[in-house]
Amino acid sequence: MTGMHAPASPSLTPELLIRAYSAGIFPMAEHGDAAEVYWVEPRWRGVIPLENFHLPRSLAKVVRQDRFQVTADTCFRDVMTACAEPKPGREETWINNDILDAYTALHQLGFAHSIECWHDGTLVGGLYGVALGGAFFGESMFSRATDASKVALVHLVSRLRQGGYQLLDTQFWTEHLSQFGTEEIPQATYVRRLRQALTVSADFRAIEAYPLGGGVAVADGAAAGSAGGGVSLAGEGISAAGGGGGDGARQTEVSAPISGKLILQLLKETS
Repeated sequence: MTGMHAPASPSLTPELLIRAYSAGIFPMAEHGDAAEVYWVEPRWRGVIPLENFHLPRSLAKVVRQDRFQVTADTCFRDVMTACAEPKPGREETWINNDILDAYTALHQLGFAHSIECWHDGTLVGGLYGVALGGAFFGESMFSRATDASKVALVHLVSRLRQGGYQLLDTQFWTEHLSQFGTEEIPQATYVRRLRQALTVSADFRAIEAYPLGGGVAVADGAAAGSAGGGVSLAGEGISAAGGGGGDGARQTEVSAPISGKLILQLLKETS
């Protein structure tokens, strides 16, 4: 069951989104053309236990074969746009223009990230979410090639475990996500875990210190923040370097493709 609250502020800002996620709620729209955004607080929350992530053997084989080049934060807005596309069984999206713009701004400040899967230079799958402290809130994923979104999820989990994250929130439990060990917990339990995770200092980029994981500079208007301004919420223990005005197009550090063998190695090492 899901609790639908009053319409959100007409202007979603990074600060407002951070406060909402810190309280265990998030925004959704009724459809892509909706003028209003609503706050949602699920009574039962889906979470993937990072320490007990289940990797199906067949998927591990796909990851090891490096069928896709997998990167992080190279085209955040493109990933969001792809996640909003209609697909069989879901003709309407909950991502409207206000949400698209707000999360892109959050990404530019360093609080939101994407994982991308590429094949022959074409974006074929990925996911995006919000990172606060030691919590990562998975928002949506898409796939234009078999197993692409699943591979993105495996890369995400390895990255989060290596970076010291404690909570991977999937918002809802689904049959699709259950194959990875996703649990459904009451909201009160979720909030307790969230509060603990927010006190942790985690590093989304820690995995890139390993061989084959170095960063590469690219020009990207929707890339993670570079040195500059940032957001700090007093009392929440949350801050991030990044952001900064300009025209939105700047040089920034994003990840080079990381090999599947490294991903599987790190998953095994941190098990």
